[in-house]
Amino acid sequence: MIFNKDIARKTAEVLLQVNAIKLSPKEPFTWASGWKSPIYCDNRIILSFPPIRNYVRETMAKQIEKQYGKPDAIAGVATGAIGIGMLVAEYLGLPFIYVRPDAKGHGRKNQIEGFIEKGQNVVVVEDLISTGKSSLNAVSALRDANINVKGMIAIFTYGFETATKNFENADVILQTLGNYDSLLEQALDTKYISEEQLKTLSEWNTNPSEWNSI
Repeated sequence: MIFNKDIARKTAEVLLQVNAIKLSPKEPFTWASGWKSPIYCDNRIILSFPPIRNYVRETMAKQIEKQYGKPDAIAGVATGAIGIGMLVAEYLGLPFIYVRPDAKGHGRKNQIEGFIEKGQNVVVVEDLISTGKSSLNAVSALRDANINVKGMIAIFTYGFETATKNFENADVILQTLGNYDSLLEQALDTKYISEEQLKTLSEWNTNPSEWNSI
């Protein structure tokens, strides 16, 4: 769920501006999953643009305070959300931790990096939501460590139905700055894409695992 339409459209604007999101209906990308996709999102790019990262940092931080008050810490999901998560924590004056996909196989064998006490409250920061599995894996690790997850906030979501179900089943509140529908609206209004390309992009989002470029 996006916070509001204005934030979603502004987020789409800045992500397109710095090519954090690329739309290519005629020459689709191949994801690690093997899916063919007319869109590719790499939100880590925003870290290289101070005005854009500051917008994301401040907007995320203000929405976290509005929705949850101040948690005890901010938790980033490795690796994509470590940078922006730390910026949000810094803005709020809070401790920061991050969660690996798996525990390390050496040293202290941590999956959660940083200091946090059992029973404390965190809001999880993520950069991108596709199916939500890797994000919810981080939530599971935090819960297993007896840390209370208040919710998750992400920069962008593709809005897949499977992600919605995964978050509902895990009883995790997900809120995002931007989403796929607002991205397409912004891209069409600014003539980044044509009406024909809009149709292709909409079809992909309905059934991404089976989609083939047209």
